[in-house]
Amino acid sequence: MGFTKSIQPTSLAWFFMSIACLSGTALASQATTDQEKVIEAMRLMYVAATNDDMDQFRAVTSPDFYTFDGGKRMTGDELMGFIKDAHAAGKVYVWEVTEPQVYVDGQTAWITYVNRGSLQDATGRKDLTWLESAVLRRDNGTWRIHFFHSTRAASE
Repeated sequence: MGFTKSIQPTSLAWFFMSIACLSGTALASQATTDQEKVIEAMRLMYVAATNDDMDQFRAVTSPDFYTFDGGKRMTGDELMGFIKDAHAAGKVYVWEVTEPQVYVDGQTAWITYVNRGSLQDATGRKDLTWLESAVLRRDNGTWRIHFFHSTRAASE
């Protein structure tokens, strides 16, 4: 008799459906993990900026990072220099990634979110909102920010 017995069509159908379900779950899990890592990269950029920590900033950005912020294009060094000067002038920023929407496509991801934060200086504390987006690339399993854009939201 050996292997001459045929496999029932319904058995094959269940087998392939099970594989499809397991593959879909694995992909969904990976996407969630990538989305969380992208959000975390943005949060770590703000931690680095808050602490004037250039090493941490470079750990979450690509070597060719650039930004459109404050009405001009800046490199990462220029952005961190701008923030460091603001801190030296007594300004304290608070930045928060809220309402993030993350899209992952292979080795590239982009994120849009609302940054609800504040600025405190000699005149007091002022709540601020920015609309922000970034493009990230996966580098050896780590998401690095390649491009960042920030625009102040209209006053409500």
